[in-house]
Amino acid sequence: MIAIIDYDAGNLRSVEKALMFLGETPVITRDRDILFHADKVILPGVGAFGDAMDRLAQYDLVETIRKVAAKGTPFLGICLGLQLLFDSSQESPGVAGLGILRGQILKIPDSQGLKIPHMAGIP
Repeated sequence: MIAIIDYDAGNLRSVEKALMFLGETPVITRDRDILFHADKVILPGVGAFGDAMDRLAQYDLVETIRKVAAKGTPFLGICLGLQLLFDSSQESPGVAGLGILRGQILKIPDSQGLKIPHMAGIP
């Protein structure tokens, strides 16, 4: 079973529909037991790093996600979900990420003539 983590910060239905198209039967959940016993886990995300980490903490999912990753469950972070796997982000100074991947998410530096994607929050 593939579990999609629901923490009110993701494009859950898009991920669910993509998996269903591939013949999977995903489960959208924030239930810690379901997440811990899933065959695979996906952490989608849209929004700001700090707000998303607050939501994960609010739903008591931070340690669950760390345990799921530590036991070797295949784990996919999509968009903001991938960023949350790192130690921190320039977007939200002082907010710790999940720390599953080492490093900090950095803003793409401005470059004359190139359009740089927007990053919300404090530059």
